[in-house]
Amino acid sequence: MAGLPADAIPRMHAAARAIRDGAVPVAERLLNEVLTQVPEHPEALRLYGILYNRLGRHVDARDVLQRALTQRPDDAQILNDLGSAQYGGGERETAFASWRSACALAPQEPMPWYNLGRNLQLEGATESAAEALERASVLAPDFLPARILLGDALVHLGRFDDANMQYRAALRAHPACGDAWRGLANIKTRPLSDEDRQQLALQFRRADIAETDRIAIGYALGKVSEDQGRYPEAFAALSDANARLRRMAPWNAQAFRAFVDAAIAAAERLPAALDESLGREAILIVGLPRSGSTLFEQILAAHPQVEGASELPDLGEVIRDESARRGQSFPQWLRAATAQDWQRLGRDYLQRTARWRHRRPHFTDKMPENWLYAGALRAMLPGARIVDTRRDALETGWSCFKQQFYRLPHFSCDLADIGAYLRDCERAMSHWQRADPERIRTQSYEALLANPEDQIRELLAFCGLPFDERCLDYHQAARSVRTASASQVRQPLRQDTARAERYGALLDPLRAALSPPRAIL
Repeated sequence: MAGLPADAIPRMHAAARAIRDGAVPVAERLLNEVLTQVPEHPEALRLYGILYNRLGRHVDARDVLQRALTQRPDDAQILNDLGSAQYGGGERETAFASWRSACALAPQEPMPWYNLGRNLQLEGATESAAEALERASVLAPDFLPARILLGDALVHLGRFDDANMQYRAALRAHPACGDAWRGLANIKTRPLSDEDRQQLALQFRRADIAETDRIAIGYALGKVSEDQGRYPEAFAALSDANARLRRMAPWNAQAFRAFVDAAIAAAERLPAALDESLGREAILIVGLPRSGSTLFEQILAAHPQVEGASELPDLGEVIRDESARRGQSFPQWLRAATAQDWQRLGRDYLQRTARWRHRRPHFTDKMPENWLYAGALRAMLPGARIVDTRRDALETGWSCFKQQFYRLPHFSCDLADIGAYLRDCERAMSHWQRADPERIRTQSYEALLANPEDQIRELLAFCGLPFDERCLDYHQAARSVRTASASQVRQPLRQDTARAERYGALLDPLRAALSPPRAIL
């Protein structure tokens, strides 16, 4: 606040509160009043940068924060916020440089370490992320977001005991912390205790907790109830949690079906690729969540020529940016795209994912919903291989219902929506696989269980990879696994993973939803 007149200081505090509360016009008015009194005051500019970051105006945030930085080049708070603006605007390397500079300038400040760790985790640099988040947690023991993200990073690294400690520490500070219960429940190979079940029930009944915490607690209640064989209780808890989540953002199955129909039709006549080898580095693993996709990625990532990159947003971002450029949503613009357009988009994707090929020549991109783009990929990434993972439909659907997904709206919150989504996915992928069998492989989870070595040999051959014995011992591969299956894929294949049949008639609505619609006579 140095250099501000006395009457400007209350305005600065009020502006900070307005930013926190989302009162944008109030914040802008107060900051403008301060900047009229003291033009270019660096702290007022920093608050403007925070406001712009909150609004998603990252370029504006970057510009105003750089103005502040010219006056205070050693200000760690300005550098910390500048990193957020740079990262939001796609300047990844400069963002990490800003956060690291902030950490060096103010090593006792937790927020630069937190932002560095959080975004390293998003980039897949999990070991470095865990180190930064651990530093943030030590500096601010009661800052739960850092502790929760540290627990998540430790899970992804396979350090389950250490992750358990972090989640439990968060619960000691806030017993109704939904993210901590979510983290514990996602260590799927470790059952929660009866004491956990009682504590979950107690916290769920509290009237003073946020709905998001209540939802996460409900999913965890479902998990512990299933672990203990209390199937009606598990079904009731999961149904309630899903209903609450669905009320926040309902899924529209009819609109989605129309979208899939349009994607199938638009991909029927695409121009021949200019370079048939473009994308040969990429192995895209697609399909339903909870269908074994993480397991197949783990098998491939055990190969010395393959980097397992987990769930990458890059393909969806390329499609989104092209849609914005054209002013049309996907798939409306597909037929207007030329061979040169598709080559440009393919190269854009490969450039965005280049960091995953620094050590090994091939990489996996395991974003399940990328199946929506599979028809267009023969023009965009003709050299890529696409693995469509399939698991027993009832098991897959029920596993989706048990898993809390954070991107809303989501099909998994309703049994009928799950059935409709699964049918849409399978019909689209079956259509594209028949048209392009050399580039798309339908990979069965049950077939892998029945004959692991033959299936792994076939999968590697499809991906253009020589057989390697290490793929048979995939569970020993040392890598970060950033999905809800992080604990399961660190174990050998198991034959006893089926759970749906134990629920009996409770799952009849899902069975009905998965059945093909009857023809009208």
